This record gives sequence, C-alpha cells and structure tokens, in this order.
Amino acid sequence: MAFSFLNTLLLVGTIQGLITSVVLFNLKSHKSADTILSALIFLISLACLNIYLLETIEEASMLWNIIEAIVPLVIIMPIGPLVYFYVKSTLGYPDFKLEKKDRVHFYSTLLDVVPYVAAAIYITGGLLGIFSHKSNAQWANFIQTYQVYVDIPRWLSLTVYLYLTFKIISFHEENRRVKKVLKWTKRFTIGFSIFAAVWLIHLIPYIIPFSSNSLLNLVGWYPIYIPLVIVVYWLGTNGIIISVNTYRKTLNVNGLSHETIKRTMTVLQKVMEEDQLFLDPSLKLNDIVTHTNIKQKTISTVLNQYKGKTFNEFVNGYRIEKFKSRLLKEKFEDLTITGIAFECGFNSQATFQRTFKSITQQSPSEFLQKHSKNTGESYSQI
Repeated sequence: MAFSFLNTLLLVGTIQGLITSVVLFNLKSHKSADTILSALIFLISLACLNIYLLETIEEASMLWNIIEAIVPLVIIMPIGPLVYFYVKSTLGYPDFKLEKKDRVHFYSTLLDVVPYVAAAIYITGGLLGIFSHKSNAQWANFIQTYQVYVDIPRWLSLTVYLYLTFKIISFHEENRRVKKVLKWTKRFTIGFSIFAAVWLIHLIPYIIPFSSNSLLNLVGWYPIYIPLVIVVYWLGTNGIIISVNTYRKTLNVNGLSHETIKRTMTVLQKVMEEDQLFLDPSLKLNDIVTHTNIKQKTISTVLNQYKGKTFNEFVNGYRIEKFKSRLLKEKFEDLTITGIAFECGFNSQATFQRTFKSITQQSPSEFLQKHSKNTGESYSQI
C-alpha cells in the first residue's frame, strides 16, 4: 500500500514536471534561463518516469524490457552542468547563452548513453544469432554492473558543479542589484545540495556488492526519486513565478513599452558591436544620446532596470571582450597588458583591473597565465 502511494506520487510528479518543462520552454521572460531550467526539469521527470514504469509494469512484459533497455530515460550527467548554467544565466549574467565552448561540460553525457548502446547491441546480436548464449550473459552482466557504478561519476559531477555554483553565488553576494534573485539561487543550489547528500547516503550501500540487493529490496529507489519529485514541484512552481515576474518587468520599465526596450537595446548593441564607440576612452552617455538620437533617460532606464547595469558597466563589458579577443588572437611583442587595455578603450589601469575581475571572476594576470600555458606565448603584465 505504501509503495502504491509512492508510485502515484512519482507518476503525478512526472506529469507535472513534463508539463512545467514545456511551459518554461515557451515563456518569453528570460529565454536562456527558462530553457535551461526546462531541460533540467525534463531530465529529472524522465528519470522519475523510468522508476515508475519499472515499479508498476510486470517484469514478464518482454516488450517493456526491450524498451526500457534501449530508450534513454535516465540521463543524469547533464544535471550538474544545467544547475551551474542556470544560476550563471540568472545571477548577474542576463545576456548569457550557451555557446560552442560550453559543450565540453556535457560530453560526460556519453556515460549515460553507454548502457543503452550496449543493450541495443546485445539485443540485436541475440535476435540475429550473432552472439552465443555465453556472450549474451556477458553482455547482460556488463550492463548490470555498469548501471551500478556509473552512479559514482554521476554523483561526483553533480557535487563538483554545485561547488562551482556556490562560487558564483559567493561572488555576487555584495551585488545589490541581484539581491532578490540571489535568495532564489541560494535556495535552488541548497536544494540540490540536500538531494546530493541524500543520494550519497543511498549510494554508499548501493555500490557495495553484499548490501546492494538488500538495500533495493528494502527501500528500492524511492529515497532518491521521491525527493526528486519534490524538487520538480518546487522548481516548477518557483521557476514559473520568477519567469513571469521578470517578463512583467520587461513589459513596462518605468512606462517604457516592450517594443521601446527592444529597439533601444538593438541600437545600443549596434553602436557597440558595429560602430565600436567603446574604443573611445572619453565616451560619455551624452555621446551615445547624440549618436543615436535616443533620450538619455530612456537609455539609462533600459540599462539600469532591464539589463541591470550602469552605462559604464555596459560599455566596459565590450572593452573587456575586445581585450580578450585581441589578446588571444594577436601577438603584441611591443605592447604590455595595460597597453592593450588602453587600446581597447580603458584610460585607467585600476579601472581595467577591477572591471576585468568583476566580469571574468579572475584577474588579468590569472587569465594571462592560463592563456600562456595553452599557447606558450608570454606578455608583459605592466
């Protein structure tokens, strides 16, 4: 009776999670964050669905055994990176987008795919008579053993990315503009940390051969997946509320229409990316007003309330990206690091140093050291 009730919770949580992921994916408030959270909830929901089907479908169903073996419902490795990138896109990174360089964080997903590929080979080989009965037994034993021990790198991945996520949160502790969303990201990360702790308590006896079967017979996977169902409810409710509130803010920022905000941002990005006005060290807000014919109040309001940045922060962001691009793509035998920074629009070494660390979370010397190791080049830091 108790397990029947838990199975019902799994099913309801799965359905709610799948619906929530679709809703989040189609929200317009903060596309990158909503899409990442949607993917996170979707993967958790699929894993819960897998357990529900395992617990409720008769073992004698050959068709289900085949489907369960080759259809990848349990994809866990991306959860850690998705947690990390969701917080990164939500907290202080309003323009964040997953880029090609970020794909490396998801390469570990291959570890989740291995048992499904092995099962497909095993089943196909068995049906075609390619494998002997002994070979089939070896394939089955490999898949079963792999499924047990792959949880170790899965847990480690989640734990490492939670640590990196806490570092991002710590970096923004003093940022008053993200004070409200900071509370949410803290709770979000703590929630997953609690889950990681529960998972570890279950994982230790699970990977020990003599206690694994006893553990599963006693409590099954419920200590892991019931908390996941709770996480799905919690994430879905809060995620949608935050997204809707964000969208409402963008619809009317101090009386500005969504079209005005969008048009202003398009023009500002153009004068920075195409006209590269940020290269002028003496650039002022009035210069942008003259160049674009957009009112100063409109520009300031859009940057402050929609982008969460001051005018100087907005401009310096482009200067830092230009600096990194030039440093990585060109050779400057006769220029110092400060010299390159000045050519990118900075007129103060102190401002450059402070801005660089604020945006990249590392000092120019740390960035330089990392780059020098990769290329073998050296630059003067003075």
